[in-house]
Amino acid sequence: MEHEELEKLDGTGSAELELKDQVITIRRVTKVVKGGKNLSFSALVAVGNENGRVGIGLGKAREVPQAIAKAVEDAKKNMIDVPLAGTTIPHMIKGETDAGIVVLRPASRGTGVIAGGAVRIILQLAGVKDILTKSIRSGNPITVAQATIEALKKLKKPEEVTKIRSKESEQIRP
Repeated sequence: MEHEELEKLDGTGSAELELKDQVITIRRVTKVVKGGKNLSFSALVAVGNENGRVGIGLGKAREVPQAIAKAVEDAKKNMIDVPLAGTTIPHMIKGETDAGIVVLRPASRGTGVIAGGAVRIILQLAGVKDILTKSIRSGNPITVAQATIEALKKLKKPEEVTKIRSKESEQIRP
């Protein structure tokens, strides 16, 4: 009995270690100072376990690997849980951050991830297999990534909706 419990603890403990990270964008940024320009790099990274947990982070350093490492640490601090309905999301949702708007629509099995850029990376790391998306207005990867995370934060499980509305689960349409 104790051995099984240890395996279960081991399994949950190693789930944090199974996080995958992917660089969304790296930008070269400069700060103009009295003596000229200071060059540094800004990295946007998404981290997820491909099973309902995902986060994004920004890091800035004088060299690319250090900027990526900082971004990964920031992303791990900002992880969120994403409610999944099988291989897709439970309902349609819109996320807005500044000028970036992202619309996420559930799709039937076998559709795949119909998304581009930052949205695709974040959804794949969240574990979504079938979804339709639309990115409106801003093309800035940072803004689009933040809008995607905002939309994923707003998602609700069908059980939560039934509790809020005090209705039967059959009365709520998917």
